Amino acid sequence: MKNFKIKITLVLGLLFMVSCEEYLDIAPEAEIDITDVFATFESSQGFVEEMYNLVVEYGTSGHSFQDYIFGDDTFRTGQFSGAVDRGELGNWVSQRFAYLGKNTHQGREGDTNNNQARRRPRVWRGSMLGIRKANLVIANQDLMVGLTQKEKDVILGQAYFFRAFFHNEIMKFWGRFPYIQEVYDGVINTPRPETYKEVALAANEDYKKAIELLPVNWDNEPYGQRTLGNNAGRVTKGAAYALQGKNLLWAASPLMFFNNQPGIDTYTYDTELASMAADAFGEVLKLEQAGEYSLAQNMEDYKKVLWEVPRNQWPGLEPGAKELIFAGSGGSSVGQTIAFMAAGIPRTIGQSASVNDAATHNFIYYNFGMANGLSIEDDLSGNYGPTLYDPNRPFDNRDPRYYAWIFSDRDVISTRGGVDDENKNAQLWDDGQGNFGAHRGAGNVSRSGYMFKKFYPEIDGQYHVQRGNNIIRRFTGMRIHVRLTDVYLMYAEALHVARGATTASNTFQLTAEQAINRLRARAGIPNVHPAIVADNNKFLDELRRERAVELSYEGHRWMDIRRWGVAHEEKYRKKTGLNFDQDWNFFEEILLVERVCEYPKHYWLPFEANQTQFYEGFPQNPGW
Repeated sequence: MKNFKIKITLVLGLLFMVSCEEYLDIAPEAEIDITDVFATFESSQGFVEEMYNLVVEYGTSGHSFQDYIFGDDTFRTGQFSGAVDRGELGNWVSQRFAYLGKNTHQGREGDTNNNQARRRPRVWRGSMLGIRKANLVIANQDLMVGLTQKEKDVILGQAYFFRAFFHNEIMKFWGRFPYIQEVYDGVINTPRPETYKEVALAANEDYKKAIELLPVNWDNEPYGQRTLGNNAGRVTKGAAYALQGKNLLWAASPLMFFNNQPGIDTYTYDTELASMAADAFGEVLKLEQAGEYSLAQNMEDYKKVLWEVPRNQWPGLEPGAKELIFAGSGGSSVGQTIAFMAAGIPRTIGQSASVNDAATHNFIYYNFGMANGLSIEDDLSGNYGPTLYDPNRPFDNRDPRYYAWIFSDRDVISTRGGVDDENKNAQLWDDGQGNFGAHRGAGNVSRSGYMFKKFYPEIDGQYHVQRGNNIIRRFTGMRIHVRLTDVYLMYAEALHVARGATTASNTFQLTAEQAINRLRARAGIPNVHPAIVADNNKFLDELRRERAVELSYEGHRWMDIRRWGVAHEEKYRKKTGLNFDQDWNFFEEILLVERVCEYPKHYWLPFEANQTQFYEGFPQNPGW
């Protein structure tokens, strides 16, 4: 093995979210011999730790102008959101305010160990650095002579996990990409794979190795005792199973199955990969059954998953709401966290973000259905029972999750004395004639007639309003990469497209129908109608609608509508708002923007030009 010195930036502690035991008492930057790096468990783990800080936490990795939702679920005119709507995906290279920017908002590459997520590397650079670090660990495993077998296993398990994960992060946005399994030293000439599936299967092999080597729970292992109680963010067997399944489901999805070719059909998946994905998710559900995870049992408990934990603690770890499986490393200022938590709230109320993301009417109308468990379209059809939706009272009789996560006109924000009158109730009306409420109009208010409040603190019916009720600073909101609800949704999707709605997987005795009904029961709505279950395509539509609602405003939607191959369809291109007068005499849908989206061009970010000019065999994405 080549013996060399490397300049590394060593992490002091695991994550900035918590205070952990320091693994290395050494200057933040040092040039040390590779043999010294892997001589002990402490130094080896210290090297691995940096990979955690290369995991981009989407919600707080932009500037204070939060810009992490790029699907059809919200509307804003500026930053990368606006660029996506205009079809200007090449804007990512110069973007300074979103987690997909090449450099930070300060125009820098990013400091891996900065205590603020927005100043660390973003997805492209962070993932490339993470892949290299993982390969350094794997390539030098023979140097780990001072480690016990269990210690060596967990070091390698983390490396295999992160090598796969960081490839997945690039693949989500740029598509098929060479699976790098060596520490490059000189000329790079790895050709770009022909298919996404090829890369996904390579990543799957690494996830399998990680599953073999990682613990179920760090607290139960001798090496984990050194950071007992502070191991929440570390990767585990459950995280590896969850990401393995996600990697396989994404590869099975229509966009990847058709490989950018014409004739894409949103209902056609790679059923073999989907079945493999369902089996992996089933292993996570076994761990839930064993007590490692637990679904939030009701909408009140749900808050503990999203935001209701004290500052500087991980959400999703409370008993009865232990949904955290894997998340980006924490580390953001109070102001940055507040900006994320108030991303859907106009500045006139929250006072904590320059520009808010307005929740779009189109997304809410098509996904947040009725109290009877039906979509609005199915409810209006009359095919499944009495109709609840009234176009003249569009906010009535809705799915309980609508009221939990969406503000509509006249909704109570605060009843506290001393709160400005305009902030006691949501004023979201706009008659289209220049008359509108305090929280509607142009600028730093809602442009759509709705606000989303999913991460916005509420205690005993009192929402945060900085002027008079400054509770938001007490809590930590976090956008989680994978949580248990997400696993249920992916399990149901993968299992249904592979085996149908009513057949269990190889690893867990739960059908897709049962999985979705478990989530609906928590929300207090009826099971999926039997006639919908019996129609394969209709049931898949319903699974997707459940996913849209349950993971709304969590930064998953853009990837979903792309991998399903529907982003270019009119239903997903048009972002709309709702106009109505103060007295609710009329309601009218209005067009906010029609997105520029062509298949397959706008389904993938273009590579930066110089990335495709290193050597022959690395073509640019189609259309760019």
